Amino acid sequence: MRVAILGGGINGFCCAVRIQVHYKKQNRPIEVTVLSEKFSPNTTGDGSAGLWGPFLLGGTPTAKVHQWSKGMHDFLEELWLSEDAGEAGVCLLPVIRLTTADTPVDDFWKDIVYGCHEMTEEMLKEYNENRTKKYTSGLHFITYTSEPRLLLPYLMKRFEKHGGKIVQQKIDSLEKFLENSDYDVVINCTGLGSQQVIGDNKMLPIRGQVARVKAPWLYYSLLDESDDGNYIIPNMDTVVLGGTHQEHDYNIIPCPKDKKFIMEGCENILPALKNATHLFDWVGLRPGRSALRLEGEQKGKHLVIHNYGHGGSGVTLAWGCAADVLAIMEQTLQKQHQQKAKL
Repeated sequence: MRVAILGGGINGFCCAVRIQVHYKKQNRPIEVTVLSEKFSPNTTGDGSAGLWGPFLLGGTPTAKVHQWSKGMHDFLEELWLSEDAGEAGVCLLPVIRLTTADTPVDDFWKDIVYGCHEMTEEMLKEYNENRTKKYTSGLHFITYTSEPRLLLPYLMKRFEKHGGKIVQQKIDSLEKFLENSDYDVVINCTGLGSQQVIGDNKMLPIRGQVARVKAPWLYYSLLDESDDGNYIIPNMDTVVLGGTHQEHDYNIIPCPKDKKFIMEGCENILPALKNATHLFDWVGLRPGRSALRLEGEQKGKHLVIHNYGHGGSGVTLAWGCAADVLAIMEQTLQKQHQQKAKL
């Protein structure tokens, strides 16, 4: 069995490792290769804060977002309890999600995290002290960050240790790749690249600009869920301040106007950040889509499984989505084997 995974980001390597683990447990031979033009530290995910936090993704069913999110949370818990936690960049972190909207913060995921509860009026008062537009509700809970700049190298190392192959190769077209391929299964995790690789015109870039600062006194995350809200997410060595969500914007150069919005907005939420040391700004293009695509199709002799369109939720969904990729692969191959046995 030969499997090719197109895409070297968090979704590609979660699929690669999850397939390896499954086949190893069953003592079944498999050859898995990850092919991509870029790998860590040059992927979109490398610049992100890596905070676990589900968001609804357009037409993607809420039940599936919950399922995939829980799968990743369980994986992060497993890593955090292991000796690999530091290497993989997994930390346990208190989080506050606030909103100025009339409707409360989405909480379809609250059964997954630890100690989730609604913020009281007294707790909200602390954050409303210097605000014109007041926060109306909020949630407090504990969850994980898994910094992709550490998690990706960890997964790559784990993958190669168990016989996985990594090939640096630009894939321009899935059809052309299949023409010259003898892989049994090809898994498309090309993210925004699916615009070109398979011609998916539902894909769109969602530009995200963040700033990284030095603020070692900060040990919890603050997220403003309002429209154009800011967020503050501590990592192991720095704090990520954000951010922008600009659809159909391909500009990967940091914008001074966006930096001003980020810095002033975050300082308004947490005035102590005025004393933080600014380190650098970063821009990445999230792979947006009307709904996440996770499905299989037969292309001649190849089983192709699509797994892309995660928006800004790649780190939140990757391990859970990989479980569905593996299930599709196993069910389809088993069905094909049964059909051949009847001939």
